Amino acid sequence: MDRVHMPVNQVDNPTAQAGERFLGQMLFIKDDRLQEAPTVRSLVRPMLPVDRQAPCEHLIQRFLSEPAIYALPVVDDAGCPVALVDRKRFVEFFTKPFSKELFGRQGIVDFLAGNHYHAPAPVIIEDCCSVEDAAQILIASGIEHMVTGFIVTHDGLYAGVANGHDLLNLITQRKQAELYYLAHYDHLTGVPNRVLLADRISQACREAERSGSQVALLFIDVDRFKQINDSLGHRVGDAVLRALVGRFKAVARKMDTVARIGGDEFMLLMENLATPESADMLAGRLVDAMRQPVEVLGHSLIVTVSIGIAIYPRDDSDVSRLMAKADAAMYEAKAKGRNGFRIYSDGTATFNPARLSLENDLRRALANDELYLAFQPQVEIASGQPRGVEALLRWNHPQRGPISPLEFIPLAEETGLIVQLGAWVMRQAFAQMAAWKSVGLPTLRMAINISAVQFHHGDFAELLARALAEFDIDPTLVELELTESVLMHNVEEVLDNLRRIKTLGVMLAIDDFGTGFSSLNYLRRFPIDRLKIDQSFIRDITRTPANASITKAIIALADSLSLDVVAEGIEDSVENDYLNELGCQEGQGYYFARPLNTAQVAEWLAGRGADSA
Repeated sequence: MDRVHMPVNQVDNPTAQAGERFLGQMLFIKDDRLQEAPTVRSLVRPMLPVDRQAPCEHLIQRFLSEPAIYALPVVDDAGCPVALVDRKRFVEFFTKPFSKELFGRQGIVDFLAGNHYHAPAPVIIEDCCSVEDAAQILIASGIEHMVTGFIVTHDGLYAGVANGHDLLNLITQRKQAELYYLAHYDHLTGVPNRVLLADRISQACREAERSGSQVALLFIDVDRFKQINDSLGHRVGDAVLRALVGRFKAVARKMDTVARIGGDEFMLLMENLATPESADMLAGRLVDAMRQPVEVLGHSLIVTVSIGIAIYPRDDSDVSRLMAKADAAMYEAKAKGRNGFRIYSDGTATFNPARLSLENDLRRALANDELYLAFQPQVEIASGQPRGVEALLRWNHPQRGPISPLEFIPLAEETGLIVQLGAWVMRQAFAQMAAWKSVGLPTLRMAINISAVQFHHGDFAELLARALAEFDIDPTLVELELTESVLMHNVEEVLDNLRRIKTLGVMLAIDDFGTGFSSLNYLRRFPIDRLKIDQSFIRDITRTPANASITKAIIALADSLSLDVVAEGIEDSVENDYLNELGCQEGQGYYFARPLNTAQVAEWLAGRGADSA
């Protein structure tokens, strides 16, 4: 006789239904928290047990009068189970000649102890045992127990009987539900995946066609999510995605579908829209919901999103094209500075199959002089005097025309081309500095962006030193802009590289500050000269209290660490004057100048009345 006390597995108890009707009762549930699993308690049939001293004729009469009974449990005086009498064998035995007369009045325990009737030891399982463990016990004990079933106890006392077939049916239903979930839901976040989303979009569009309503697709991409994984690891990245899903669902309507379609890309389906403006309002609320830091695994992170919107049937009546147009609008939002949303229009560039060959084109671009540098001035806010320029890589594709850096820079980083591109940018920037000096233009600081891949590749400091010497550049006029993700990966190695760079006399700045993951402790250790406030915090700074508070905090932090501050993305005099009041030293943005080519830089300097150093 086997008495089994098994722990409860953390799974759930589905019903015998199909499709989405399972989804509240399965192993993986939508909020990614595991609930209490089904146990054999859910299968118990409370059946009046038989006392071990009861005569066998009582059992045979009960079997004959109650055809639904497949086995009868036998308990002792304390209520502990001692046997399970199989209906089929027992009834067949007592239909033999003289069996009832010879054994009918004999006590059931004495009868089972004899050699007349084969009575296998019953399987006895505690009611807290999981259904999976119970099935394994039954299979190991012998196939006959699938028919006779088993006895269920609670704290060792008889509680009822359970049927092996019911047990396997329940497990089968749960597995069906689990397979449905795995095929239609994202295992990390618990929201619908691309397959289920496509089905819901199709249904929503059919309903909209019948009712005359509209459907909105909001394509959501997490800005700079790769930096989170690279700097803090995939465990933190996964936690961030789960936290963001919680915010998306909190902002969305109950009838809306939030789906993860891959990586850091999500889509929100809005059904039964009376007007497209409802989608615009929801997109705005989603962007606003990102203003509060995401608190995960001991990290406080500022995470922003870029959103593209497409409306059915206004923008397209084909589901796949509608999704592509929402995707294209999202990329336009990224090109406009991230942390915002854009609505699809006829002028929005949609996916081009030529993008598949973009890597090969980029490799040829270096040799074919398709790449060039633009320069955006950095200006002292208080005086309006030019102080430097930032070198910006641009690509003019011979067939596709200008290609956004937001499209080709991530590709270059993924393929490793960024190392070659970065070296080209550095040499071109230094060559331009030497050329400006030779014609007597004012001395300007040159800011150059350095990617994480480039910074960690080979001996970067040695490469920098050779380039400075080749073009005879004053290193104090060079500023390398690093993102926070560069600094937070292999901190000791990074610190060593930064010190070697500082030995050359080059200045160091943290780009897009406030969107990454630097801690105050690391800022104190790193030999940084300047912080660049990300443009997402400057936008609408006078009308958005959260942006103003973050900007004030960054300026105060920089002041306490004796660091300079540059604000990116200044677009009007109101923002400029407000930043001046906050004590921000320098600014950069369309208010001063758009990115300029070499000739335009000279004209711009002449127009500002800049003096030669």
